[in-house]
Amino acid sequence: MLLTIDNFDFKGKTVALRVDINSPIDSQNEIILDDARIRACSDTITELSNNGAKVVIMAHQSRPGKKDYTTLKSHAEILSKVLNKEVKYVDDMFGSHAESTIINMEDGDIVLLENVRFYAEEVLKDWKKWKDDTPKKQGKTLMIRKIHHLFDYFINDAFAAAHRAQPSLVGLAYYVPAIAGNVMYNEIKTLSKVLNNPEKPCVFVLGGAKADDSIEVIKNVLSGNIADKILISGIVANIFLLAKGYDIGDNKAVVESMGYLNQIEIAEQLIATYGDKIVFPIDVALNIDGERKEVDLNLNEKIEYPIYDMGSKTIELYNGHIKNAKTVVANGPAGVFENKNFIKGTEGILNSMAETDAFTIIGGGHLSAAAAVVGLDKKMDHISTGGGACIEFLAGKTLPVIKVLENSYNKYRQYGRNI
Repeated sequence: MLLTIDNFDFKGKTVALRVDINSPIDSQNEIILDDARIRACSDTITELSNNGAKVVIMAHQSRPGKKDYTTLKSHAEILSKVLNKEVKYVDDMFGSHAESTIINMEDGDIVLLENVRFYAEEVLKDWKKWKDDTPKKQGKTLMIRKIHHLFDYFINDAFAAAHRAQPSLVGLAYYVPAIAGNVMYNEIKTLSKVLNNPEKPCVFVLGGAKADDSIEVIKNVLSGNIADKILISGIVANIFLLAKGYDIGDNKAVVESMGYLNQIEIAEQLIATYGDKIVFPIDVALNIDGERKEVDLNLNEKIEYPIYDMGSKTIELYNGHIKNAKTVVANGPAGVFENKNFIKGTEGILNSMAETDAFTIIGGGHLSAAAAVVGLDKKMDHISTGGGACIEFLAGKTLPVIKVLENSYNKYRQYGRNI
């Protein structure tokens, strides 16, 4: 159970709102190329502001060393246009400028603080996992100690970062109630339905390059009798093909270079345990001097060229499973979709999902980008705002932000309304 913004009266209250508006940026002129995440959290911001809250937004952009690691000035400008209301950008996180700005806010005002990842403690590598003392440790970091007294509530709407335990994501929960924003609540509600009570048949379509995460999802949804079929593609499929004894040539070296050779044994165990619940490609598209050539998979024949996509027969096979499903969850593209010669498998899966009557979910990341490219994003029932967070949730892992929200519900629910 979670506290939501419907449970409290925010009029005259100062709220810290953590969002994920990390956006693709043209590093040459710092123009935001896609404002989807900014628009996603706009409903939460509007509701809080309209209800008289003083809204102080905390967010990040990229990470140190990346070309798109920059200030949030452009984000404030875009957010002001989306909300049709001024969002004041403050080039400070916890100094005197930020503090005086927050203290002098009027009801309904909206302020966006500087990129929290400009602060060193926010990007420490040991802040990734949940421990029982995580909120206390993060609450004792300098940034949180400097600003916590300014806030009455902490609202977290950053589902895309829910798998991280950084100070801005969990630290304020040590001092004030932690509440789920609209994006956070809807993500958890939708994904929980898939894990707890999906309409059957339930099909998972898993591809992309993050094979270890996908294999964790496979283990979770098969052992919990959640999925009826798993359709695999991409690097995930290459690992399972190796586990079945296929000679995929130099494609094995790609698996090795990504550090996934240890996943082959896990794949073997999954095949032995769950058999035909895991559906394999029956043909693949090879990249031969930039051209697409489809070949059938045969245990007695070595693959001599890079595998860049699934083949037409596999697309047709997977289409049948998707069309017969009542719930479809997809994560990761089927191939190197950025190359127009190898988008066919990814587009085929997306077309099947768009045409089915099943409840369809895309787990964010590259597959959601591909859906937008082929114009099918609006035909999905739910596209997650979180790539890594979504897949870790589906793998049954503890997400620090969600754990904090659950603990806050137990601690503060007597102060809320309609609970």
